[in-house]
Amino acid sequence: MKKFTLIASALFLTYMAQAQPEKMPTVTPAVQQPQPKDVAKTLEFKNAEYDFGKIPFGKQAEYEVTIKNISHDSVTLERVQVGCGCTTPKYEANKKIAPNESYKVTLGFNGGTDGAFTKFATIIFNDGMQRQVTFKGETYKTPESSAPANGAVEKMKTGNK
Repeated sequence: MKKFTLIASALFLTYMAQAQPEKMPTVTPAVQQPQPKDVAKTLEFKNAEYDFGKIPFGKQAEYEVTIKNISHDSVTLERVQVGCGCTTPKYEANKKIAPNESYKVTLGFNGGTDGAFTKFATIIFNDGMQRQVTFKGETYKTPESSAPANGAVEKMKTGNK
């Protein structure tokens, strides 16, 4: 019985030794992703934060964000991603903006939000650059008629007492 235990132990140790890798696997370095360019050093934005103030409920409004390329290389405006369906961007996809050139993106709002609102749009460029712009305001509901009904005026119009 001692021989059997000794032989079984030896076989088990031999099996375990062969199961181990002969050398440790080499760790391959992670592929370096290029760092996105700094959008603040490449582009200048006007109206990146815009306030509509008070607008009538349901009335469409729009404004322009002006983008100026302040770098020495061309920049491509790839797309504009809006936060909701009430915001409509107008722009040319894949528009190249040359150095010292400006380009305008129009953002429209349908006015369908009741009360105060804040909306976002992300302007996405090549080389991983992007900039989020915001606009805000407040909608108000206009009265159905310009003045409340006045019974005395109605009596005067018809000549009734």
